[in-house]
Amino acid sequence: MEVADRGGGNLSFEMLDRAPVGMAATRGPEHRLIYSNAMYRSQVSDPRGGMPVEEAFATFVLPHYRAGFDRVYATGEPVVRSAEEALPIPGARAPGEHFFTFSLSRVAFGGGEYGVLVMVMDVTEQCTTARQMTAVAEERRRILRRYESLMRLSVDIFWVTSGDGYVSEPSPSWERVTGQEWEEYRGQRWLRTVHPDDRPATITSWSHAVSNAATEMWEHVYRLRTRDGYRHFQLRAVPICQDGQVVEWVGSSVDIEQQWRDQRRQRLLDRAATATAQLRSLEEMLGALADVIVPELADGCGVYLVTDLTGERHGGAPFIIERVATAARPGVRRLPPYSEEQLPAGNAFVQAVRCRRPLLMTFPVGSPPSQVAPAGTLPWLRANDANSALILPVVVDGGVPAVGCAVTCGDRPAIGRDDITLLTRMFDHAHDALSRAIRFQRAQQIALALQYSLLADPPRLPDLRIVARYRASPSAADVGGDWYDSFVLPDGVPALVIGDVSGHDLSAAVAMSQLRNMLRALAMDRREPPGDILTRLNVAMESLSGDVTATCVYARVEELDGGYRLRYASAGHPPPLLVTPDGRGRFLEGGVSPLLGFPDAGPRGSQVEPLPPGSTLLLYTDGLVERPGEHLDEGLGRLRRLAESVAGEPVDRFCDSVVSGLPTSGLDDIAVMALRLPGKPSSLCTHD
Repeated sequence: MEVADRGGGNLSFEMLDRAPVGMAATRGPEHRLIYSNAMYRSQVSDPRGGMPVEEAFATFVLPHYRAGFDRVYATGEPVVRSAEEALPIPGARAPGEHFFTFSLSRVAFGGGEYGVLVMVMDVTEQCTTARQMTAVAEERRRILRRYESLMRLSVDIFWVTSGDGYVSEPSPSWERVTGQEWEEYRGQRWLRTVHPDDRPATITSWSHAVSNAATEMWEHVYRLRTRDGYRHFQLRAVPICQDGQVVEWVGSSVDIEQQWRDQRRQRLLDRAATATAQLRSLEEMLGALADVIVPELADGCGVYLVTDLTGERHGGAPFIIERVATAARPGVRRLPPYSEEQLPAGNAFVQAVRCRRPLLMTFPVGSPPSQVAPAGTLPWLRANDANSALILPVVVDGGVPAVGCAVTCGDRPAIGRDDITLLTRMFDHAHDALSRAIRFQRAQQIALALQYSLLADPPRLPDLRIVARYRASPSAADVGGDWYDSFVLPDGVPALVIGDVSGHDLSAAVAMSQLRNMLRALAMDRREPPGDILTRLNVAMESLSGDVTATCVYARVEELDGGYRLRYASAGHPPPLLVTPDGRGRFLEGGVSPLLGFPDAGPRGSQVEPLPPGSTLLLYTDGLVERPGEHLDEGLGRLRRLAESVAGEPVDRFCDSVVSGLPTSGLDDIAVMALRLPGKPSSLCTHD
C-alpha cells in the first residue's frame, strides 16, 4: 500500500489520530518512529519520535516483534497476530498478563523509501470468553478494512457514510475543498454541491449501490462545486461489512479535472475529424461541427457563410452572411438553420473576421448588446437567457469563408480560454476537408454573386412588407434560372413576380435576365391585368434565341375599400399560398395558363382574390416543394402545414422558416417571396 508524503504532512496519518486503536509508524530499515497516536501511547508506551524500534517499544515487547518489522519491511507482506500475549518487562507501568492484537503493514513514502504501519489493540479483557474473542476479531477486521481502504487510496477528500448512504462523520478534507461546514453537508446535504446537471445521475448511481448492498467498490464521476468553481471528481467507495451486513461506507473523491479535460479534448477532436471526413458539402461539414460543439462546449451554436465581402450589394453593407447550420442543447428552441443577414461595420462578426481572431463577449443574462450578433439572432439570445457569445472566424487557405458563434445561457460559465483553443484546433483539424468543400463553394459563390446581381431588392412600402430569399443549389456550381422581382407600377400598385427558366447554367441565367427585364418593361408600360401581360411576354419571347421555356406568376396588389386584393396570373408555375393570421392556409389555383415559350398559346386569363388583413402571401419556385419520386401534392402539403405553423412570425422569420424547414432535394435553386398585409384595414384610396 502507498502513502503519499506531502512535504512532511500526511493526510492518511492525520486520519489515524481519531482511530479507536493504537496506531504507530516507523521509517527506514532501522524502523525509526515517525508517528504514534494517543491511543497507542496510552496502551503501550510514550516514545519519542526518531527512536529505533528497540527503544521505542521497550516497555512491552511482543514475541518476534523486531523480526516481524524486518520481514514486513523487506517483503511487503503484512503480519497479523490475534490475541498475542505480551512479555512483561521489569518496571513496566502496567505489569501482569496482557493480550494484544496487532498488525504490521508496509507503507511507501515515495522515492524508494518504505516504513511499517503498526496497529495495536489491547484485548486482555475480551479474551476472558470465547464470545468476547469473536467479537473482538470481527471488530478488528472491520477497523483494519476501513483503514486499509484509506491507505490504498491517494485522495483529495475522504468521507464516511452510514450503511444506508448518509454522511455520518465530519470530513475536514471535504470542508477544505468545498467550503461547507459539517451541518451543511451531513446526511444528504452534500448533494447541494453537485452540479445540477450531474445531480440526478449521481443520486441514481449512489442509491443503486446502497440499496443493493454492493460488496465491490462503487465508482462515479461528477462535477463538484469547490472554492474555485465546479471541477470534475472521481468518486470511489467501499462497503464495510459486519455479520454479512453493510455497516458503513468509506469513500474518497479525487480531483480529475485536468484528466477529464484532456480526454474530452481528444474525444471532440476525433468526433470533429470523423464528421467532416464523411461529408462533402461545406454546409453539412459546418453543421456537423456545430453538433459536436453543442452541448459539450456551449448551449447553442450557429455557423454562417460569408457570402459578400465587397459591400457592393444591399446598399453598401460591409458583410452579407448566410446562416447555414444551427445546434441547441435539449430544452432550448433551435434557430432555423437558414437565414440571410446584413451586418453593419460595428458588428462583432465584422471585427472577428477582420482581425481573424476569436472574439468573446460577455453580458448580463438575457441582455445581449445589439452588436454581438446578427439582428435576427438577438431575439433568440434574449429568450434563452444568453450570457456570452464566442465569435470564431474559420480560417481556411488564408481566407475566412465562415464564422461560428457559440453561446452559453443561464448560469453556465462563458467559454474559457482552454475551450477556445480547443474550438480553434477543432476547425484546424478539419482544415483539409473544409478546403476541398470551399473550392467548390467559391465557384458557387461566383455564380451566386452573378445571380444576386440579377435580382432586385423589394421596395419599401408604408403598409406592406415584402421579403425575398434566394438559396442556390448546394450541389451545383452553375447559376440557375430562378428569379423574383417586385416594383411599384406608375399607378402606385405594387407588383410581384416570381419565375423559373428551364436549365441550370449560364444560358438559363441570361434568359432569366432577359425575361425579367421584358416583363418589367411590359408591366410598367401597359399596366394591364396580369394575364394580358403574360400573353404579351409569351409573344415577345419569340425574339429570344434558342428554345426557352419558363414558368411565372405575375401579381398586382391592389387597394380596395380600405383593404387589399390580389389580381394575378400563373403560367405553369406552382400556385401561390395564402396564409391567414390565425394559421389557415390555402393555395390560389386560379388564373392558370401553360408554360411561357409555347407560340400561339392564345390569351391568358387573370384571377382576383381578396387579401385578409394580417395575412401572408407566399410565392415560391418548385425547388422548395419538388422531390424526386414524390408526387407534387405531397410537397405542397408539407409547405402549407409549415407555413400555417409559423403564420404568426415576423415576415422575415416566416421566410427563413419556410426556406430552412422543408426537406428538399438539394438539386435545384430555391426562390421565395413573401408579402405581409397590414393587420388593420388601410384608409388609403382604391386603385381598380
